[in-house]
Amino acid sequence: MKVVIIGGVAGGASTAARLRRLKEDAEIIIVERGEHISYANCGLPYYIGAVIKEREKLFVMEPRKFRDWFNIEVRVNSEAVALDREAKKVAVKDLRTGQKYWESYDYLVLSPGAAPIRPPLPGIGGEAVFTLRSVADTDRIYRFLEEKRPARAVVVGGGFIGLEMAENLHARGLKVSIVEAAPQVLPNLDPEMAALVQQHLREAGASVYLADALAEFRDTGAGAIKAVLGSGKEIEAGLAILAIGVRPETELARSAGLAVGRGIKVNEYLQTSDPRIYALGDAVEVVDFVTGAPAVIPLAGPANKQGRIAANNIAGRREPYRGTQGTAVLKVFDLTVASTGAGERSLRQAGLAYRSCIVQPNSRAGYYPGGRPMVLKLLFSPAGAIYGAQAVGYSGVDKRIDVIAAALRAGQSVYALQELELAYAPPYSSAKDPVNLAGYVAGNILRGDVDVIHCPELLAAHKEAMQIIDVREPEEFSRGHIEGALNIPLGRLRERLGEIEPGREPVIYCAVGLRSYLAARILVQKGFPGVRSLDGGYRIYRALQDEKEKGGAVERPQ
Repeated sequence: MKVVIIGGVAGGASTAARLRRLKEDAEIIIVERGEHISYANCGLPYYIGAVIKEREKLFVMEPRKFRDWFNIEVRVNSEAVALDREAKKVAVKDLRTGQKYWESYDYLVLSPGAAPIRPPLPGIGGEAVFTLRSVADTDRIYRFLEEKRPARAVVVGGGFIGLEMAENLHARGLKVSIVEAAPQVLPNLDPEMAALVQQHLREAGASVYLADALAEFRDTGAGAIKAVLGSGKEIEAGLAILAIGVRPETELARSAGLAVGRGIKVNEYLQTSDPRIYALGDAVEVVDFVTGAPAVIPLAGPANKQGRIAANNIAGRREPYRGTQGTAVLKVFDLTVASTGAGERSLRQAGLAYRSCIVQPNSRAGYYPGGRPMVLKLLFSPAGAIYGAQAVGYSGVDKRIDVIAAALRAGQSVYALQELELAYAPPYSSAKDPVNLAGYVAGNILRGDVDVIHCPELLAAHKEAMQIIDVREPEEFSRGHIEGALNIPLGRLRERLGEIEPGREPVIYCAVGLRSYLAARILVQKGFPGVRSLDGGYRIYRALQDEKEKGGAVERPQ
């Protein structure tokens, strides 16, 4: 058996190593157009930011070691340029010599990855404008920073790479501006969660421009450029990073007549429309695990899993890949942001009815020093199936999302979250873990114990028919409140029921949602109709209100 693998980073290297463990006698060749294979792609921004000090630590496996350990032939600086499917041959170009040759195969694996998007805008090819996808890109940016010593940077794109680069350039002492064409950063988050991230970016010293696309770069001389936005705003910088997104590398597959949609189309066994050719990683179109819709989700974890599964299937096992749920975590300055499964936008596009709730527990027991609040949003079906979760906080965020990700993958419900027995000690959690708490609140909503209104809904609502009641203490109320709200502290609610006007719908809120839930239960049992508690409380409402004033997203995504 002879297997040729196109691409030697996460997916390709994983395929090769697994296949060798299963087939000692197979001939395995990796063709990689770059100089390196099996490197830590996700670590590149942290080397630029000098968090990772030694460049060599980025390399998981060098070509020579790969040959020695696995008896796999690795051809770097070699690009696959054509396929002859009938003859089962791939044309390879040696990028050092320019020579081309044909390599035969019994099975071919396509793992070409994705390329950074570079829109055809004026000035986009300037020497101070970079993308980050490879070690070579990293070296160019690092060298530029060392030689030119720019004081300011503009990062175009507010996704994962953009925010990681913003943080790491800031760590090197640069004043950073972030430009995002969409009305929020991090499209995997819902607006109220993204609002918290945007607040933190500004508090950390970054300038954030939302709903404003890059129009051009202008070279102003003296080692400076200007990023000109669609609004006409101009941002001076000495360095620009394009992090607009990536596009799956599908040209080789398309030219060979393989089925291509948003990415290379594969079946559940990762076979393309030619059963002798497999594809995986950032280049393929996968099934969204939650919605069942076709999707392109470029993440290292799924790519590695797909590599293992493809190798198993080439070796004769029939193992399906069951879809990607998009579990991800991101460090944004001091903040941790994580998500799994579908957000509101994906659920609406898929036509799936859903409910959601937000809880804001401490990361550890309240009496133990050092605990800080996190914001955890859970999305679920009207029957209680888990659809997704998002979390923003300072510690313990990744743990909670991982637990919910596992429950989602296992087909568990929000009621199962209530029952999970999770590790507890005061330095790490509370006896009622945030995951349990999210399950309890979701269960309360589904059982009808509480009706909620979400902050984006209240911001957009005509409030004349509502009586908004703030059940915080007067000193909290005085520091900021929803316009027109009546302040009745929770402890005095029972004695002041007469102040609630008949015929108006009571909307109750507090800081984060606990006291408003308690107040709502009092009013419901006292016979008040139409009582709703503000999901997420004043903290989330205020964050969205601030973003609205700055032009950011505040509405529930359509």
